Amino acid sequence: MLVKSFSAAVHGVDARTITVEVNAGGTVAAGKINYFLVGLPDNAVKEGQHRIEAAIKNIGYEFPRLKLVINLAPADLRKEGSCFDLPIALTIMSATKQINGDKLKDYIILGELSLDGSLRPVKGVLPVAIQARKEKYKGIIVPKANSLEAAIVSEIDVIGVENLEEAVDFIQGDLEISPVEFDTREEFAFKQKKYDKDFSEVKGQGNIKRALEIAAAGGHNVILIGPPGAGKTMLAQRLPGILPPLSLNEALETTKIHSVAGILPGNSGLVSIRPFRSPHHTISDVALVGGGSNPSPGEISLAHNGVLFLDELPEFKRTVLEVLRQPMEERKVTISRAKHSIDYPSSFMLIASMNPCPCGFYNHPDKECVCGPGIVKKYLSRISGPLLDRIDLHVEVTPVSSDELLVNEHESEKSECIRQRVLIAREKQKERFLEVEGVHSNAMMQSNMIQEICQINSAGITLLKTAMNKLQLSARAYDRILKVSRTIADLANSDDIKIEHLAEAIHFRSLDREGWAG
Repeated sequence: MLVKSFSAAVHGVDARTITVEVNAGGTVAAGKINYFLVGLPDNAVKEGQHRIEAAIKNIGYEFPRLKLVINLAPADLRKEGSCFDLPIALTIMSATKQINGDKLKDYIILGELSLDGSLRPVKGVLPVAIQARKEKYKGIIVPKANSLEAAIVSEIDVIGVENLEEAVDFIQGDLEISPVEFDTREEFAFKQKKYDKDFSEVKGQGNIKRALEIAAAGGHNVILIGPPGAGKTMLAQRLPGILPPLSLNEALETTKIHSVAGILPGNSGLVSIRPFRSPHHTISDVALVGGGSNPSPGEISLAHNGVLFLDELPEFKRTVLEVLRQPMEERKVTISRAKHSIDYPSSFMLIASMNPCPCGFYNHPDKECVCGPGIVKKYLSRISGPLLDRIDLHVEVTPVSSDELLVNEHESEKSECIRQRVLIAREKQKERFLEVEGVHSNAMMQSNMIQEICQINSAGITLLKTAMNKLQLSARAYDRILKVSRTIADLANSDDIKIEHLAEAIHFRSLDREGWAG
């Protein structure tokens, strides 16, 4: 007997429906194989045979001795992962007339089986649920641990089951399971402002806070250069708290990527705050950009709509840093294989930190640098010029004095206050780029837009020309200065870029200054 059910495979951040076909019939001689799985399955799918057989037997049903041919269609698309266990098991039981499988056609089914029949969570449930709604299925049957994630998608029934027995009873109509309800907007609003770290906890460092406020207001990339213990990491960790809150569309985009990567927390279906990713400097280029034998999103995609923090930037391998260049410009990364290409979104803010030299004390006000001649320049040269050009703000971080550290007369400004100014500046940018697709902040402006939006007066032209000649800035650095000055003007609620806005933007190109590295 031939029976069909439906599952799905995830490619990139999208899903494709997979038809699970089981044909049961014909006797098999003792000791011969009776289970044939076709349709380009990987090892995880093939090994499912043993999980499926044990699970069916352990819930009191028989695993048939008939010849079983299981086809995962379309047959030319590679199938990966353990999510096909549950649909294959249910389809086998229906094909051998142990259960009534009339309802199988109405649902997309996912789930990894344990040997006792219980279900383990799987990756990529959110894009599958989106595909189920798109193709007008009645609902989706998933492990209970994935039900909140799937329930983000409205207009389909999300049936969360704990084990194979529950799934069988539901399919046969012996058990009523209420669809999981999830108020996406209420959950989103409730968790949106929950940040553990606040700028009020940072003493001193007013100039660094100002630089991060400018970065947040315009979506600019930042590099912090300073000695160990000056507070670079502490400041970077608090940046998400002053960024504009995620929109619902951004939250869904981000959740989709985290779902595919399998890193969504079990008690929440929706990513409600901006991601903050901080990979170790030993990371490989594939782990950072994404890919692998079974392509999966890397750290730059997991930081989509959030912050990617690279601590001790010169310690990262050169090849790792160079793969950042294209995603920073195009805000997506393409993983190409012989038969297909996958695009992962990667619109992130890059925050990097570094010591100024190997010993860490170059330009320190109190401690002497022990690095030999040329060592500082050699250390800095680990970061390529093209990468530094793509970083808008170069900020020197000096240690906090003992007076600022010990005296508590003035409480530092809270993140919420800074965030309000950032939101006002972002609102101006939203109006400015209302009719420009794909551009939401000053940092996203293309070169042709800069000439129109970042116009400066004659005094500003003279100042910028002098800075360009003295600092030997590239054309890309010139664009970066104009973008940052536009953001500074937005924070000052100024329609025009004034000379003081331009001067502050030039000040934040520390690494371009002649003689900075000796």
